[in-house]
Amino acid sequence: MLRRLSLLFVAVSSALLSAEPSEKVFELRTYHANEGKLDALHARFRDHTVSLFEKHGMTNVAYWTPVKNEKNLLIYLLSYPSKEAREKSWQGFMSDPDWQAAFKASTAEGRLVGKIDSVFLKETDFSAAFTPSESTRLFEMRTYTTAEGMLPHLHKRFRDHTMKLFQKHGMSNLSYFELLADQDKAEQTLLYFLAHKDAEAAKKSWDGFRADPEWKKVAAKSEEDAGGRILVKGGVEAVYLQPTDYSPIK
Repeated sequence: MLRRLSLLFVAVSSALLSAEPSEKVFELRTYHANEGKLDALHARFRDHTVSLFEKHGMTNVAYWTPVKNEKNLLIYLLSYPSKEAREKSWQGFMSDPDWQAAFKASTAEGRLVGKIDSVFLKETDFSAAFTPSESTRLFEMRTYTTAEGMLPHLHKRFRDHTMKLFQKHGMSNLSYFELLADQDKAEQTLLYFLAHKDAEAAKKSWDGFRADPEWKKVAAKSEEDAGGRILVKGGVEAVYLQPTDYSPIK
């Protein structure tokens, strides 16, 4: 009996040690709606696209529009079990008669989208997660560009200090991503999401964070350890986002 249990333990341990790391892939897609077509684009997603994505094995994570949306953008996040699964899902989606009918009907008076941007992501080892909320929140998408060779130092600062300080000052850590290796500036980019109660809460949180002596100490020490500036000049981009009414996460 003991021998059988020992053999079972070895087999299970070997399987765990040889298991492949998660291949889960995220895709951040930005649609530039044509003038006057954003409402129609929302209607197509609400009535057709979201459910068809699910039908074809894609996971709808969240859908947003920028709070200041002068460019008529729809920004959304999908996830897939792997990059290969992503290709299969999109092939099935694009050839689906229901999608083709919805696309044709929605574009009878002109195309809704002028341009689509797409970037592929994977979660960092310190990523939190998108979690539901009972009330609608204000989201913040932040993109950091590091100097060459500095991304591991930035990751360490977030892993060991920054996320805890965000939480201390009332911000909710959501997912943190690095770009897949074949993406532009993959070795220099961290993209992540925060959630705030509202704009006033966001301002209060950031003011408190930036003035925190602990943050100032951490920032200085991390650059001392790195041997120079971690971020390039102008290397922080932030966009405040509001969830659409059909977004799974609000």
